[in-house]
Amino acid sequence: MEGFDLDLIIITGMSGAGKSQAADALEDIGYYCIDNIPPVLIEAIVDLGSRGQKGLSKIAVITDLRGGEMFNEIEKTIHSLKEKNIYPKVLFLDASDTELARRYRENRRIHPFSAANNIEVSEAIMLERENLLSIKARADYVIDTTFLSTRQLKQQILDIFLKDSKKSMKIQCISFGNKFGPFYDADLVFDVRCLPNPFYEESLKNLTGKDREVRDYIMEQEQSKEFVKRLLSLIEYSVPLYIKEGKSRLVIAIGCTGGKHRSVTVAMLIYDMLKSLGYDVSIAHRDIEK
Repeated sequence: MEGFDLDLIIITGMSGAGKSQAADALEDIGYYCIDNIPPVLIEAIVDLGSRGQKGLSKIAVITDLRGGEMFNEIEKTIHSLKEKNIYPKVLFLDASDTELARRYRENRRIHPFSAANNIEVSEAIMLERENLLSIKARADYVIDTTFLSTRQLKQQILDIFLKDSKKSMKIQCISFGNKFGPFYDADLVFDVRCLPNPFYEESLKNLTGKDREVRDYIMEQEQSKEFVKRLLSLIEYSVPLYIKEGKSRLVIAIGCTGGKHRSVTVAMLIYDMLKSLGYDVSIAHRDIEK
């Protein structure tokens, strides 16, 4: 098994946070996905791949507290794999307690901890979170799905794991509206509510930052020009430092009030700057259609 070139992803996290959807996204890009596997069996799957089994060079496994006491072997399994020169990436899916409870309520599913311990869903979520603190702390990637649709989650999975070998880090610029909730899964968050707001201009109110008229209105103001100049300079300086530290993914979130005008405009300017510098960068607007 030593020296075997294997791309292994261990998916774990809170029940109801979207682990199955994450596995579906990975399957779409060529990963062999296995759900609800005890950590002790992961090495057996890896061993099959090392023997040249077709389709087992890219593997994603879901392992979580449904496995009961067996899940406690996860840290030991990861350590054992690393001793054999297999370095799995750990993807942790999370969401707020309120959102998880809502999902269980709407889907009418039984939380695994609720059934096993005869407790309410809210208590089960708290108990599960406590038991996952250690693995979350050592995860390579944490995605909070509280405000993500299935499509948005899939896009984030693709941004992380669909790698271009010529690029060392993927950067994602995301605009959002604070009134729809904060953006949790970001490395850098900038608030641009200090800039002139096109919402109060009748001719611009129903347009977005994708429209030239909106961008011109915002960027013709001296305060906007100076703000964006300094912001772009900070980002241009910071990105190489993140790459130097070995970071493989950087999320830059730009927030305004509604997520339609100012944040979209500034996110696009950041995207254009990073693209022109040769970075592997994508852009998304979380709340532009709300």
